[in-house]
Amino acid sequence: MNFYLNHLYRFSKSLIYDEQKFFWKRIHDPNGEFVARWNHIFLFFAFVGLFVDPLFLLLPIIRETCMSTDNVLGYTILIFRSMVDCVAFFQIYLKFRTAFVSKKTRVFGKGELVMNERKIAFRYMKSDFGIDLAAALPLPQIVIWFIMPLNGSSATHANHAITLIIMIQYVPRLCVIFPLNAKIIRNTGVVAKTAWSGAAYNLLLYLLASHVLGSIWYLMAIERHFSCWKDECAKKPKDSPDCNKDYLDCSSLSKRRREEWAESTVVFKKCDASDDEISFQFGMFGDASSQQVTSAGIVDRYFYCLWWGLKSLCSYGQSITTSVNIVETLFSSLICLLGLVFFALLIGNMQSYLQSMTARLEEWRVRRRDTEEWMRHRQLPEDLQDRVRRFVQYKWLATRGVEEGKILLSLPLDLRRQIQRHLCLALVRRVPFFSQMDDQLLDAICECLVLSLNTRDTYIVREGDPVNEMLFIIRGQLESSTTNGGRSGFFNTTTLNPGDFCGEELLTWALVPNPNLNLPSSTRTVKCLTEVEAFALRAEKLKFVANQFRRLHSKKLQHAFRYYSHQWRTWGACYIQAAWRRYRRKTLAEELSREEGLYYGGGMDQDDDYGHQYPEAGFDGGNAPGHATESSFQQLGATILASRFAANTRRAKVTRVDTDESSLSMPKLFKPDEPDFSEDRS
Repeated sequence: MNFYLNHLYRFSKSLIYDEQKFFWKRIHDPNGEFVARWNHIFLFFAFVGLFVDPLFLLLPIIRETCMSTDNVLGYTILIFRSMVDCVAFFQIYLKFRTAFVSKKTRVFGKGELVMNERKIAFRYMKSDFGIDLAAALPLPQIVIWFIMPLNGSSATHANHAITLIIMIQYVPRLCVIFPLNAKIIRNTGVVAKTAWSGAAYNLLLYLLASHVLGSIWYLMAIERHFSCWKDECAKKPKDSPDCNKDYLDCSSLSKRRREEWAESTVVFKKCDASDDEISFQFGMFGDASSQQVTSAGIVDRYFYCLWWGLKSLCSYGQSITTSVNIVETLFSSLICLLGLVFFALLIGNMQSYLQSMTARLEEWRVRRRDTEEWMRHRQLPEDLQDRVRRFVQYKWLATRGVEEGKILLSLPLDLRRQIQRHLCLALVRRVPFFSQMDDQLLDAICECLVLSLNTRDTYIVREGDPVNEMLFIIRGQLESSTTNGGRSGFFNTTTLNPGDFCGEELLTWALVPNPNLNLPSSTRTVKCLTEVEAFALRAEKLKFVANQFRRLHSKKLQHAFRYYSHQWRTWGACYIQAAWRRYRRKTLAEELSREEGLYYGGGMDQDDDYGHQYPEAGFDGGNAPGHATESSFQQLGATILASRFAANTRRAKVTRVDTDESSLSMPKLFKPDEPDFSEDRS
């Protein structure tokens, strides 16, 4: 009883039972389909978050005489940031509901899943919970909505606070991305399923790095411009109005004293980056002021910063002109190092992904080159070389270099059967002989079939050669011909189309109870008229199927085999043709005999009548002498005997016509060997 209770308890804690619960109460399998899909979705939103956060650095803008914040852009970014944070919190919840594999059970196999909620939570709290929570906290929203609203606070203070938060929170967001990327690769093998998507993925990473560097450069350009204003404001002449730093913020534009100061100050003229006579050095940030990037719209501002970051990474910082400022020097050095590392990673990863697309093509090219060198070394004739090239090209077009046999052999038996059934069953059923079989026997035959490719003018088998496979045509045409063992005056040919088969002699050999070890000889010559794609059934596989399945010996299959076999069709056609010719010869001989009998029989009747009438006339004539009458009777008797002998000779010659010897006779075609379809086999 305890055993059953324990088994029921373990079942209630399993994933099979857990799937019956509501979604928010389930414990998910870390290697399951749902978790795998969710990891890809969260990876996408994590990259969106990494893209959105640097946009906060583009909020400050420089007007003509003050600095302000782009409020429309700020609130738009907050909306997207809130969506990303909601997804991040759902990821945290899902990790609390995802089982893990115990390390103690990983000795054999995948290991045992831990389904206990407390153990899952305790393990997660000790490992990744702190980083995930730091990455998901909505700190920019809290600062902008509650602490420093964009409309009511100084642009300088708000920008400094937001920049600090973004910089600090960007590190845990990166720490979330890299383990997630490694987890996806560990569970599924790759992040991107295709080579092009993998190359695009690495290119997006490179563009993201350029976007981050461009945003940082823009923020530092704003700070450098604002520093110039503050330095010039501190150098005000004695007779000028006081320069308050609050005047540099656009929130003080409505103040009267600020207007008076703006009319008399020279701060803005001395901080014009386009003027070469100013003493302040903008360094690597001069383009932002001279090109009016700091006062442009968001679209122009963003793409210019992205271009600057991409240009700096690709050139390893060589296009940057810096001043002696230590911050600029360190930033330029960082750009140089990051450009070298990121560019090397981009080229290496993209090369790996793109090479995976052309690996088989390059392998085929190398094999083709080796084949050409081998043919030249062996000095093969041109016609053979053309046939070899045609076969190599046709095989590449049909398989694209994929070895289907190796792939199928690496799969489990049941999965291999299902794949073979999917690939071959519909094609095998197109063969009329196989359409008479049941599904179990067809599955066994499909499992034994292998793909066979042949080019035009290739001989599959020649008459008299041993037959080692049956061929079931998928595409193309074959010519099947026979001379009945080289007999003179006999030639039969037919065309095999998709759905036909050849090599039926092998079926006769396989169904023999105690077959000879020697393979049967082919009675036909089979030649490819076009490129042919077919399934081949080897001799040993066919023998195995014949021994294992007794249903192959039924009378129904016997009749189907005789009907669809071209060998039996040829024999039947020749047999019917020979019988018809014998019948015609016999009918012709009988008709000729009948006509000659009627003709000669009519002549003898006239001779008999004349013999009876002539003596009667001589007897009545009484005027002739006696010796003349006797000689006339003797001559008349000799004439009658000669005519009767000639008539009998003609009749005998007509009746002795040999029906077996005639110029219309056909060569004798022997009956094909009949398979043993009997079910009772010893």
